[in-house]
Amino acid sequence: MTTVEHLGVPETELAASGALWTAREIEQQPRMLERTHALLAGLRDRIEAFVAPVARDPAARIILTGAGTSAYIGQCLAPLLDRQLAARVDAVPTTDIVSCPRLHLHPDQPLLLVSFGRSGNSPESLAAVELAETLVRDVRHLVVTCNPEGALGRVAARRAMTLQLPEETHDTSFAMTSSFSCMMYATLAALAGTDALESRIAPIAAAMARVIVDARPALQELALRGFDRVVYLGSGPFQGLAREACLKLGELTNGAVATCFDSPLGFRHGPKTFVTERTLVVVFVSNDAPTRAYDHDLVDELRQDGCAARVIEVSARPRPQAARDTLAVAGMDSAQDVDLLWPYAAAAQVYAFLASRALGLSPDTPNRQGTVNRVVQGVRIHPLADG
Repeated sequence: MTTVEHLGVPETELAASGALWTAREIEQQPRMLERTHALLAGLRDRIEAFVAPVARDPAARIILTGAGTSAYIGQCLAPLLDRQLAARVDAVPTTDIVSCPRLHLHPDQPLLLVSFGRSGNSPESLAAVELAETLVRDVRHLVVTCNPEGALGRVAARRAMTLQLPEETHDTSFAMTSSFSCMMYATLAALAGTDALESRIAPIAAAMARVIVDARPALQELALRGFDRVVYLGSGPFQGLAREACLKLGELTNGAVATCFDSPLGFRHGPKTFVTERTLVVVFVSNDAPTRAYDHDLVDELRQDGCAARVIEVSARPRPQAARDTLAVAGMDSAQDVDLLWPYAAAAQVYAFLASRALGLSPDTPNRQGTVNRVVQGVRIHPLADG
């Protein structure tokens, strides 16, 4: 009888330890990315007709919004999309829109609000849509969600389109994994176009699959070291990913591991004091030559300092002299940085999962106290004051 495994652990053991859903949802991502691409390709003309009036307007604005992990999708993609589209593209969390709506929503500027929701039931997401409807004269809503029953996909708006992703991406686990990767891919495909990704989706999915399998032994070794602090650093789109990696580790270890994120250049300006002899530093290395040079400078400096327990490069262009301290992403040495978001995210997810298990926690429900929830609780939405 064949033993079914996920992330190298028998399914029966995962189920008994409360880790089955997280393991499955990390492992399924390459397949879900390809299904998401096929879904978006089939909707190409409808999506283009809906987003083009804003995306092609230099006077318009696109806001990528969500809370927590969903907000970091926007932070990864906004700088890239802002270069490609005529409209201004910003990442603004729903939590910022709801708390300071008039700071972020401009009545006379045409707006496409792109809302991310794993469950689609976050109170801030729903409130952000309502605020945009109230405050902005010309607004469209593109909803990217994983839950067909979520309230976000049925928002009452003048002009709205919902991208309903494959049901398997509606993660059952506490932490967002496949929902993050697939909502991020769907947004890139919707706004940049599936044609531009047609030749890239297979290498992206394959690279993610290789990381999930090939990097696991090295990540297991790191997880068993018991670091009490972890730093994630990245330039450009990888700074948003560094923030998401910190959240994933914090969630799955229930706050037992302190985290810090920054850009490699920014890290020297004070945050570097976070590093101790029990700190792991992980740097998401760019494929862009000038950016990569800055990444390597900081990595080499940290190793020369000798203050950190370990400094790891996650790189598609590994340096031979740093092989022992590199998680290599094979087959992506010529890839654009945006394409590396997915295999790099996989490395961070697998490490968080393994660190959680090394601490004896249940990754599916790591917060035993119930002080945080899969869908946020306790948010009161206050009425909009008169302008």
